[in-house]
Amino acid sequence: MGGFFGVTSREDCVTDLFYGTDYHSHLGTRRGGLAVCNGSEFSRYIHDISNAQFRSKFELDIEKLNGNKGIGVISDYEDQPLLISSHLGNYAIVTVGAIKNIDDLVQKAFNNRVTHFSEMSGGEINPTELVATLINQCASIVEGLQCVQEQIVGSCSILLLAKEGIYASRDRFGRTPVVIGKREDSYAVAMDTCSFPNLDYETEHYLGPGEITFITSEGYETRVAAGDKLKICTFLWIYYGYPASCYEKINSEVVRNKNGRLLARNDDVKIDSVSGIPDSGVGHALGYAQEAGVPYTRSFVKYTPTWSRSFMPQHQPKRDLIARMKLIPVRELIEGKSLLFCDDSIVRGTQLRDIISRLYHYGAKEIHMRLACPPLVFACKYLNFSRSRNELDLAARKEIFNLEGSSSDKLSEYTNCSSSCYKTMVQNICDRLSLTSLKYQNLEDMLDAVGLPHENLCTYCWNGKE
Repeated sequence: MGGFFGVTSREDCVTDLFYGTDYHSHLGTRRGGLAVCNGSEFSRYIHDISNAQFRSKFELDIEKLNGNKGIGVISDYEDQPLLISSHLGNYAIVTVGAIKNIDDLVQKAFNNRVTHFSEMSGGEINPTELVATLINQCASIVEGLQCVQEQIVGSCSILLLAKEGIYASRDRFGRTPVVIGKREDSYAVAMDTCSFPNLDYETEHYLGPGEITFITSEGYETRVAAGDKLKICTFLWIYYGYPASCYEKINSEVVRNKNGRLLARNDDVKIDSVSGIPDSGVGHALGYAQEAGVPYTRSFVKYTPTWSRSFMPQHQPKRDLIARMKLIPVRELIEGKSLLFCDDSIVRGTQLRDIISRLYHYGAKEIHMRLACPPLVFACKYLNFSRSRNELDLAARKEIFNLEGSSSDKLSEYTNCSSSCYKTMVQNICDRLSLTSLKYQNLEDMLDAVGLPHENLCTYCWNGKE
C-alpha cells in the first residue's frame, strides 16, 4: 500500500513532518522519504526501511532539514518523493495507489516524445515519475492532476509540494483516504487521521473522490470539486487501517468491534475464551467476546520491539519467519482449552497454518477460527496489497481451483455464502488448516458494520463486482 503526510506551517515544519510520516508506517513496506521547501529551495532524503523503522533511518536527516512546508511518504517499493523541474516550476511529489495501465501510459508518453524514464531495479518504471510526466504535459498543476486521474486505471492519490503550498489530489473514486488537519499555526494533510492527535491537529476536512485541494499555512481551498462516485476500500476498516484512524468519519476500531459482535450473534460455538490474531484481529475479537459473554484472552502476544509486519518482505519464506517470530504463545492460556480466534482474513493461509500447528503443540483442545470478512476470491485491481500476480495464491481461489480446475464459470457460486459450493470450499479450507471449525463473516454484515451506504464501498476482492 503506502501512505503519505504533508504539512505547511508559519514556522519550521520538519518535526511535524517527521512524526506525521512515521504515523503511516503501518501502511508501508520498503521505502521512506521526506522533502521540504524553504522559500524556493527543496531538500530531500530517501531511505530503505525494509529492515528498520522509519524513525531510525531519518532521525539524523531531520537535523539537516529546514522549511515551512514539506511532504513525506512510506512507499510500497519505489523511491519517493521525487524532485521535479518543469515548465510548471520546481516541485516535489509523492503518490499512493496502483497504476494498472502503467505500460500503456508509458508508451503513450513515448509517442508524445517523452525521451526517457529512470528505471528501477527489475527494469520497472517508477510510477511517481510517470505521474509527474503526465502532469508536466499540461498547462497548470491543477489541470495536470486532473489529467492523471482521468487516465489512470487503478488508483492514485497525490501530494505535490510547490513553493507556494501543497496540492492534495484524492484518487478518482476515493479508494484511498485523504484528510486535512488544522492547528492554530499550520495545516496538515494525511491518509491516516491517527497522525493528527499527538501533533495537536484537529480533523478539518475529508477530501471527496477526485477532489483537488490547495493547502497553505493560512488555510485550504478546493480547486476541483469532489465527484459523486465513491468506492473506498472496505479493507481499510477490516484490516490495514490503523485502529485510531477514521475514514469517511468512521473509526476503524469501532467498526471492528461491531463486526466482531455481528460474528458472535450468528454463532453458537461452545468455547473457553476468545483471542485475536495481532494486530488487526484484536478489535474483531474484542467485539466477539463482548457479544458472546466469553472471556477475552491473549493466547498469543506480539513481540513489537524488533519484528516488523509480515507482509513487508517480498519472499514468502521470510514473511512466514517474521510472522512466526513476532507471535509468542502463552501456554497457560492455551493448554486444555477450547479456543476461538478472530482474524481479519485468510489471504494465503501459510502463516495461519503455522499458528494453528503451534496452538495444538501447546495443548489446545479445540481451535475455532472466525474471519472478519468473506473469503478473498479475487486479487485487488485497484491497490497494491501484494505484488503477487497470481490469484491462485489466495487460499479461497486455490481451493476453488482444486474443486473446479481452471474453469471460472462458477466463481459467483463460491461467493454466495448460502450455496453448497461455498460451504464445500469453506469446509475444505477448514480441513486443510486442521481447524475444529471455520466461519467467515458474510458480506452484508461486514458492510453494515462499516456503516456507509453499500454502494460506496469497494467489494471487488470478495465478489468480483466492479
